[in-house]
Amino acid sequence: MTTLPLPNNQATTADDILKTAESLRWEVGRDFHERLMEDVYTEAAQLADRAVTYPQQKPRFDLDRTIDRIVTSRLWGFPMMILLFTLVFWITISGANVPSGWLATLLVDMGHPFLKGLADGIGLPWWLSGLLIDGIYLAAAWVTSVMLPPMAIFFPLFTLLEDFGYLPRVAFNLDNMFKKSGAHGKQALSMMMGFGCNAAGVVATRVIDSPRERLIAIITNNFALCNGRWPTQILIATLFIGSTVPAYLAGLVSALAVVSVALLGVMLSFAVSWGLSRTVLKGEVSTFSLELPPYRPPRVWQTIYTSMIDRTLFVLWRALVFAVPAGAVIWLVANVQIGGLSLAEYIINFLNPLGLLLGLNGVILLAYIVAIPANEIVIPTILMLTVLVTGSAGGSGAGVMFELDSNAETMALFTAGGWTLLTAVNLMLFSLIHNPCSTTIYTIYKETGSRKWTAVAALLPVAMGFLITFLVAHSGLF
Repeated sequence: MTTLPLPNNQATTADDILKTAESLRWEVGRDFHERLMEDVYTEAAQLADRAVTYPQQKPRFDLDRTIDRIVTSRLWGFPMMILLFTLVFWITISGANVPSGWLATLLVDMGHPFLKGLADGIGLPWWLSGLLIDGIYLAAAWVTSVMLPPMAIFFPLFTLLEDFGYLPRVAFNLDNMFKKSGAHGKQALSMMMGFGCNAAGVVATRVIDSPRERLIAIITNNFALCNGRWPTQILIATLFIGSTVPAYLAGLVSALAVVSVALLGVMLSFAVSWGLSRTVLKGEVSTFSLELPPYRPPRVWQTIYTSMIDRTLFVLWRALVFAVPAGAVIWLVANVQIGGLSLAEYIINFLNPLGLLLGLNGVILLAYIVAIPANEIVIPTILMLTVLVTGSAGGSGAGVMFELDSNAETMALFTAGGWTLLTAVNLMLFSLIHNPCSTTIYTIYKETGSRKWTAVAALLPVAMGFLITFLVAHSGLF
């Protein structure tokens, strides 16, 4: 038997060393096991103390349970959810008006004339000045002024609700409805994010583990009315729907019209999810354990910082990347002439029969084609093309995107373009139900890695938009 020297110069056998080590391991293991079990029982006792009440004891007040009884109740849960998100949207829209106006004044009203004067001063050819400044620069300026302020407000508010612990309660409230439509309860979270930006909503579907249900959430996220489409909805509702009632009711009726369109988008999400889950994406609805975390004070400054960097600026940069070529295309089709007519006029005349069949017109269809990269430039493009077609006065010149200073001037221009209440209603519907913007389409492809499903996500809403506007146009209601 081999003997081994020990530090105290004593010698022992290998068997003695093994026996000693085994004894120490058993002692350490027993102590660790006892401590672990003691911790488990202590934590279980604390949970039971919070969750279990005894008849002979007076129930302890628990703030989390008290709040949950309200926000997840069948009676108050949905009204509170609608009220809270209406408040978030109202803060976003109202709060963004002033900074959006500042940015528009700085970038469009002041920046555009300054750059035009600079271009004339250095003798830049008219076509190059028009392409770079009237096209590319103006598109980027409109996207920045319209898109940045709402996202800078909405994303931090949304993240604060998430940090506070309320968003998991929203998923809990909507889980049954999404389950009945064949979708995942967590789709509620990505849908809510989509109201800020559909591209961000697509990324938010990563919280869904099931590939099938995540794909359903991605395809239907476009029906959440993103901040790029809110200005169109608000303007058209104010001009055409609010004007049909007495002045003291105009604001309320206009707001209700916009909210109705947003709720229609939610209903379409349920309907399309139901259809997909029973056809091309058939499968069982997965079950999941939804943890309701404790309520905790949000980290306000950290939330604002991360929301601005990770979401707002990232999405804005991606939108600008697509808006720049869009601005060039818009200027080219409006200013390149063949036989005395611009390319835009040829395309509008070609699209007019289809547009009128859908209760729209060729100007609107062309605006949505060239403004695919960014919904924020739809209204300036429609105004520009309307001036181009009708020869009305307005804007900074032919083929230049613009917005008018007053609703009365805008209404007069739309009337000159042959717009009716039907045109306005179907524009609001088509603004909700049409193809995603280029930023969202690119994000869908990056998230799915599939050209097929990207095409489905892009073309399905267009087909639905054509169908619904056609039905409304021939319903006899207008």
